[in-house]
Amino acid sequence: MISKRWFKHIQLFLIITLTIISLNGCYILLPQTIHSLNTQSKCRIVNHELGQSCIPDNPKRIIVMDQESLEILVALGLKPIAATTSNRVGNKVTILKEKNDGIINLGKESQPNLEKIIKLHPDLIIGFSLGNNNYNLFSQIAPTISIEYKEKGWKETLIKVGYILNKTQVAEKLLADYHQRIEALKLAFTQKVQQPTISVMRFYTTLQFTQLLNQLSFPVGILEELNLSIPLIQRQIGSSATVSYNNVSLERVDLLESDAMFIALDPGAKENFQKYKNSPLWHTLNVVKNNRVYTVDSGYWIFGSILSANAVLDDLVKYLLADAKSD
Repeated sequence: MISKRWFKHIQLFLIITLTIISLNGCYILLPQTIHSLNTQSKCRIVNHELGQSCIPDNPKRIIVMDQESLEILVALGLKPIAATTSNRVGNKVTILKEKNDGIINLGKESQPNLEKIIKLHPDLIIGFSLGNNNYNLFSQIAPTISIEYKEKGWKETLIKVGYILNKTQVAEKLLADYHQRIEALKLAFTQKVQQPTISVMRFYTTLQFTQLLNQLSFPVGILEELNLSIPLIQRQIGSSATVSYNNVSLERVDLLESDAMFIALDPGAKENFQKYKNSPLWHTLNVVKNNRVYTVDSGYWIFGSILSANAVLDDLVKYLLADAKSD
């Protein structure tokens, strides 16, 4: 018996087949031939996590399958023709601003509009950890690159995408400027009398639990570059974890005690956060009593690359260094 999961993939495969036939005429559905209709004659072989792809030397119609890929392309000075939106976390609108204008919306990352993708005639599709099934589907539309995403490996990923798109020097310059900024801010933080411990939390829109982010996460990695730290108890409970977060119930808000707390809110998550704020347990925390709780945008605090990292640094300067000067 065919499982529901495989039945869904068969449906998607048939959608692609029928749409290609209707748009381009009757072509035989063979790997490496369908997407050749949309690519330039010159291409080069690129290795990635799911194999090899021959991508155009100068792709002009790039589609990205997640917001992190979108961020990287914009940072490299490129603009894809279309992108998906995040499933839960905020999108990159805050940090991309007007650079996001004109990019076609393909729907959620988990349910991209395949018919729309085909009609756009992309010459390259890029995504993080696409998975074999999606990769096989997208590869029949255009050359596809699947890049492994690691939250604390975002710098290596930036260099990887830079290489793929012939933007290595741009990527290296972005990182050099970032490291220079880190060194300057590290000095500013060390001049403080006491190095603060910092909690980073995430509140979801529909899920009733919340999370603290541990040392495997994107934002805590940035804190560590500044020689800042999450509380010791949080490091201990996350030391054996293979994921970048630990769930926190309202009864265990004591785990969040710190000198400062950043709360990343998903779109529409304010109501969920309010339930914690209304609890007497929340108000037992010194960080709450001292008004050192700051809400931030999950669009760049949870996952990201160079633009998100700089936006996180902006928030740290705004709230921590500014507070230090006013104390």
